[in-house]
Amino acid sequence: MSAERDAGLARRRELGAFLRARRERTGPGEVGLPGSDRRRTPGLRREELAVLAGVSTTWYAYLEQGRDVHPSDQVLAAIANALRLDADERAHLRALAGAGGERATDSSSAGSAAEVVSAEIAAVPELLDPAPAYITGVTTDVLAWNAAAAELFPGLVRSAAGSPNLARWVFLDPEARRVLVDWEAVAQSVLARLRANAGRHPGDDRFARLAGQLRAGSAEAEAWWPRYDIATNRAGSKQIRHPSRGVLTLTHAAFTVADAPEQVLVVYATP
Repeated sequence: MSAERDAGLARRRELGAFLRARRERTGPGEVGLPGSDRRRTPGLRREELAVLAGVSTTWYAYLEQGRDVHPSDQVLAAIANALRLDADERAHLRALAGAGGERATDSSSAGSAAEVVSAEIAAVPELLDPAPAYITGVTTDVLAWNAAAAELFPGLVRSAAGSPNLARWVFLDPEARRVLVDWEAVAQSVLARLRANAGRHPGDDRFARLAGQLRAGSAEAEAWWPRYDIATNRAGSKQIRHPSRGVLTLTHAAFTVADAPEQVLVVYATP
């Protein structure tokens, strides 16, 4: 019972952190309220958001404080509308609030357990060669890769700081800034996906340790982490400085592993 209570508290605290971060990023002008140069509160005040969502200020404050309150689907939708949340952010809000059967995962007992990938799935990147491919886990550990991916992203899979990790490489390895032409956009996307995963696993100290490393070693991670940006894995394109072919524009697609939905196979199409 104590473990269940602690898990619920961690989830409610995460919900409060998410709401507070999004409220502080929503300007009065975005929601039709008058602004003022004399405002001391970044973004909206609690009472302003409560009015927009049609709830009492005290009740909304309980949500941000991590109190044991249970918002309905309608209230969550109203808050999401007031904060101008996109589809990914709305899904994250619902998961943190445990709405509609969705629920953030209790990972307080995960501790230092290393994530593993099944042998059958680990073999897939090699089958896709010469297309660069790799598989990442919930904390962006790189769990499997092929030779083409190792060539395309030098240093990513030859990490000197423990197991290969995409977020660590992007933020802490200077080589990543040379390889990734649009480094800032890629870095923000990687951090937003990590932030989303961390929110779904309140109490999992793997995320706390990784976030601490990133924030200690990168001014950008330190500035962006509190913003609580949320993103999911999607197809897209990147500009990469290839070691022998110069700057390449590569499309990529992301596929979740059926038996382990938080593991993602990323495949690049080379020109």
